[in-house]
Amino acid sequence: MSINVSRYARNLMDLANQENQVDLYYLQIKRINDALNKDEQLLKYIESPDYTSSEKKAQLQKKFKNRLENAVLYALFLVRDQIPRSHVEKQLIHEFLSYYYSSRGITYGTVYSASPLDDMHLVTLELTFSKKLAREVKFENKIDKDLIGGVKVVINDNVWDGSYKIKMEKLKQSLLNQNDVVDLENITSSIIEDINLFDKSQIETQSTYTTGYVDTVGDGIVNLSGIYKAMSGELLQIGKHKAMVMDLEEERIQAALLSDGNDIVKGMEVNSTGKVVEVPVGDALLGRVIDALGNPIDGKGSIKADDYYPIEVPAPGIIDRQPVNQPLQTGIKIIDSMIPIGKGQRELIIGDRQTGKTALAIDTIINQHDKNVKCIYVAIGQKNSTVAQIVDKLKQYNALSYTTVLVAGASEMPSLQYIAPYAGCSIGEYWMKKGEDVLIVYDDLSKHAIAYRTLSLLLRRPAGREAYPGDVFYLHSRLLERSGRLSEKLGGGSLTALPIIETQAGDISAYIPTNVISITDGQIFLQSDLFNSGVRPAIDYGLSVSRVGSAAQVKAMKKVSSSLKLDLSQYQEVLDFAQFGSDLDPATRKQINHGRHLTELLKQPQYMPMSLENQIILLLANKNGLVDNIELNDVQTYQNELIEYVNITHPDLIKQLIETQNLDQQLENSLVEAIATFSKAYHQEGNKDAA
Repeated sequence: MSINVSRYARNLMDLANQENQVDLYYLQIKRINDALNKDEQLLKYIESPDYTSSEKKAQLQKKFKNRLENAVLYALFLVRDQIPRSHVEKQLIHEFLSYYYSSRGITYGTVYSASPLDDMHLVTLELTFSKKLAREVKFENKIDKDLIGGVKVVINDNVWDGSYKIKMEKLKQSLLNQNDVVDLENITSSIIEDINLFDKSQIETQSTYTTGYVDTVGDGIVNLSGIYKAMSGELLQIGKHKAMVMDLEEERIQAALLSDGNDIVKGMEVNSTGKVVEVPVGDALLGRVIDALGNPIDGKGSIKADDYYPIEVPAPGIIDRQPVNQPLQTGIKIIDSMIPIGKGQRELIIGDRQTGKTALAIDTIINQHDKNVKCIYVAIGQKNSTVAQIVDKLKQYNALSYTTVLVAGASEMPSLQYIAPYAGCSIGEYWMKKGEDVLIVYDDLSKHAIAYRTLSLLLRRPAGREAYPGDVFYLHSRLLERSGRLSEKLGGGSLTALPIIETQAGDISAYIPTNVISITDGQIFLQSDLFNSGVRPAIDYGLSVSRVGSAAQVKAMKKVSSSLKLDLSQYQEVLDFAQFGSDLDPATRKQINHGRHLTELLKQPQYMPMSLENQIILLLANKNGLVDNIELNDVQTYQNELIEYVNITHPDLIKQLIETQNLDQQLENSLVEAIATFSKAYHQEGNKDAA
């Protein structure tokens, strides 16, 4: 390569460094390089002096359907236009990639083949040569039809030639070295002997049992024949595309494409991989946004996984589990006090659209800061703009560092929406098996069921109630059963699931809601009427329940919240009765006043989860009737100032409450005294303002 071109490649790298976008430049330029290697017409167009840089950029965008970053193309051709020579575009790209790899200690080489190699074969060659050379190796694939078949590998000045061309030349030379006069039998035996001496390990062959062909393709479903050893859920390779086996029949296989397969046609070769669909797992996924296959989509570069887990595995057995008795604090007063969630529990969040279901889940994730709980948010069938807002909020509240966001958006194929929650669960199971606590949110399983219904109808499976397939219950039960708390023998890790279900007009008796309610360990029901009346979070405490209950509460919380549900139920009862008459006795008026103040006290703004000790202070004030005399409109102000007062003036009491998580009589009396002192001062201040 020209020294000048190498120097200009370094200039391009400098531009990437200045914009702090080296990995993005690499990924985009590598895609362009792969396309140029496989498309001779495109290469001729890009290197032709007859077209301007603008025309070449437009041609590349057309090739990649406008998915290339304009900034990268601008920088690439800005540098290219500085080179006073033609036909250097490919050299510039090659030199940039060489420089990128060398700066990271990676050896860069070229694999020549008669036809384009798919990603699976290229990765196999990279792994083989990395092991052989004891250092990481990356290849680009160039086409050389003269090779006839096989591959030729070139790394620096070293050549490994396993092409059919070199083998035929060796065979020809061997024959020429024979005596001038030989009979036909000797020639035949010589050919057979030379063929047997070929290094067959360098010539890739496929067994008839692992190679098949496309019969039909349409709507993301491929019908295949010829693969006789496929597994259910196995990953198949169709050119550059991947597909997952869905149905195994006697004469054919049906598979769901995991990418847009517009270029797949009848007769294309299909290769089985011998493994099911897997996702990368490990701490490198924290703080990242990925798709359903674990590929990064946040522009932060590749992910170095600790391991790969299959997306579907059996749930832990009964012996492998232990009871759920450790609280997972959501930071939401009404939940932590009346509908407590334990580590390893499956608590359904259910309600109509726009009632705050996702807000509850996001607040719970935000509240796990400094609590040593890793979080996974799985977005299924949502708009990308909505997911982007959620990611921004997680960043804003410093929650993204311990969270993985997995996205299968509304524009994604049904197959990707189908596998998304299983992929997220596998990522969480990796940490759970290491003894860590994990929280996973499935937002939402209604759209997941719809994606599975779409997939099933395309596969021609029999439709049942509401056109869902007969195994739609198993769809969610096998997912949610993977949550739980492992026994101490297995590390004691936990996976807590918060599935979300969207109802229509508050109908919780519909097909999918009743399915998931019967699978989970309780539900948090949000009502549109409550939401519209200003009660936020709009949780219906009458229909909401946690089947773990007070077992997932600390003793202090259990003590101050034991009567809350009864108080609210009695308030609702007398409130309904009071509508029929205005003459109420003092006890009833007091009960109504207490219920109104408690309802106001349990309101909470979004993105403001509250610590356990602060919740206990407020509920202790409520239990002793110290909130009931506050003006209803001042309750929120009162609670904020009360928390600030106790934390500043009595840090020793707060410290004792955090350490013991229990309210003995002495600590309770001290806290009540402090709250009463503040309440008295608050009333006096209020009276002064009124005067």
